[in-house]
Amino acid sequence: MNQPDITVGFIGLGIMGSNMVTHLQANGYRIVVYNRTPEKAQGLVDRGAIQVSTPAEVASQSTFLFTMLAHPNAVTQTALGENGFLDALPTNTLWVDCSTVNPSFSRHMAAESESRHLRFLEAPVAGSKPQAERGELVFIVGGKTEDVESCRPLLELMGQRVVHVGDHGMGISLKLVLNHLLGTSMVAFAEGVALGRALGISQEVLLKTLIGGPVTPPYLVGKQTKFATADFTAEFPLQWMHKDLQMVAEAAQEIGAMIPLSELAQEQYQTAVQQGLGQLDFSAVYQLLNEAT
Repeated sequence: MNQPDITVGFIGLGIMGSNMVTHLQANGYRIVVYNRTPEKAQGLVDRGAIQVSTPAEVASQSTFLFTMLAHPNAVTQTALGENGFLDALPTNTLWVDCSTVNPSFSRHMAAESESRHLRFLEAPVAGSKPQAERGELVFIVGGKTEDVESCRPLLELMGQRVVHVGDHGMGISLKLVLNHLLGTSMVAFAEGVALGRALGISQEVLLKTLIGGPVTPPYLVGKQTKFATADFTAEFPLQWMHKDLQMVAEAAQEIGAMIPLSELAQEQYQTAVQQGLGQLDFSAVYQLLNEAT
């Protein structure tokens, strides 16, 4: 199936972005890509993607532009820095930012876009590598309804659900709530197992009893093998969970919300990063809290 009238630009080809592009390629879209580390695009190029050397070059060819970047500074540099894409996008082009940032930053990017007669959506995702590979991500979207509908066919190729939360800033707000719960619940589980082991209960019994039970979140079922084998190969890197909890803290500070559990969990992820676990899956915080038991 060919989509001759649409070119999708994609900037940011890490674990998530590369898998998202694969689904668009499989459905016949012309893809133009940029990544700071060009080698990461090779597999996509082998399947027909066009790789260019600057964000501006992506923008000049794009009908829709997606970004999936690590943090606000990366988005700012790619959008507004030297050879940035915002000034190169054709008028009325839609930029969809899938990065996890914070609400005030997304609203700022919306304003930057609108001042250039461009359209903007934030569309961070719920899910990690397995969901991205299977096209089962959930897009949590903030922006205008007509813009959501214009790119819904693309989102539905990369994900199984599109949740339009409200105007700019609202999609990323819900994403931060989700990652707050994800990050704190992982620390709570790891600490619970550490307590049980310190009390003399085997890890095997603890994992079999707790995971899938009424007091632990369902996503832990998919992490059970990691805990049992200590193979924390990244599906969602721990360093990005630490960053996301920093985004939660910034958003909470801006509105005066109290988030003591999130702050304590962030300290554990920070310690894990300092101990060299940042490139592993975020569930490696389990290793940090259980290494002495």
